Amino acid sequence: MITHIDVPDAFAASYGANGAEARAWLAGLPRLGGDLLDRWRLRPDGPAAHGMASLVLPVLREDGTPAVLRLQQPREETAGVVAGLRAWRGEGVVRLLDHDEEGGAQLLERLDATRTLASVADDDAAMRILAGIMARLTSVPAPGGVRRLADVAAAMLDQVPAALPALRDPGERRLVRACASAVAELLDDPGDRLLHWDLHYDNVLAGQREPWLAIDPEPLAGDPGFDLWPALDSRWDRVEATGDVTRAVLRRFDLLTEALGLDRGRAAGWTLGRVLQNALWDVEDGGTALEPAQAALATVLLRHRG
Repeated sequence: MITHIDVPDAFAASYGANGAEARAWLAGLPRLGGDLLDRWRLRPDGPAAHGMASLVLPVLREDGTPAVLRLQQPREETAGVVAGLRAWRGEGVVRLLDHDEEGGAQLLERLDATRTLASVADDDAAMRILAGIMARLTSVPAPGGVRRLADVAAAMLDQVPAALPALRDPGERRLVRACASAVAELLDDPGDRLLHWDLHYDNVLAGQREPWLAIDPEPLAGDPGFDLWPALDSRWDRVEATGDVTRAVLRRFDLLTEALGLDRGRAAGWTLGRVLQNALWDVEDGGTALEPAQAALATVLLRHRG
């Protein structure tokens, strides 16, 4: 008997819009998932869930232990996931139980997907939890096999001249130039820590082994300051609701830099690098303006850098 898994129509439609390679991967996904269920002796334990780029199927292992089967098309951004999860050894992050390198699948411990860190009402408390997890993750030296911030940053700076004319607002063009200058100042010392790259409230789930654990890393070797932006941008509505964006951003920035023991100037510079990266991606996708939260965050850090 050939085992297959069901792929939700919504995931097939949204991910299939990414092009022919994505659609080819989707076409083989039912069989790939079924093969892994058989190989690892797993039993489905509920309906599949999905994000923008992965399908997650709750399963039971042969001994009854709950786990999740995560299926994701192999991409440059995810090439170092297994190496990163192995290096972290489950400290502050979801534990890797098994993996299929060729197919881009991981068998992971099961966490509570219904409870993210965004459910913590007190923003200071949530940010302290996030900062503590980030400090643990970035304390680990990056292993081989993950992308390097040095390469990512150099490529970004090369793209800036061609991207700037796409931004309609001269003020936004100046802001992007300032972000690029900040990155250029730091390029000679890009760091060697293991970064999560996408650590925000919704990528931290409640667990049993630990109260909160990170998920969905896209590992990168670099300076921990490059990891701050997703945290600073988390639940931006909470920042705006304070009525004082500058104070709220700096409060978050202080909590993060103190927990990680970072130099504020370097951390601000690498955070501006994330704003630059996002701006370049937006322009590549046809955008002509910065996202308001990005512009606000960059403006605050440029004014208070140092």
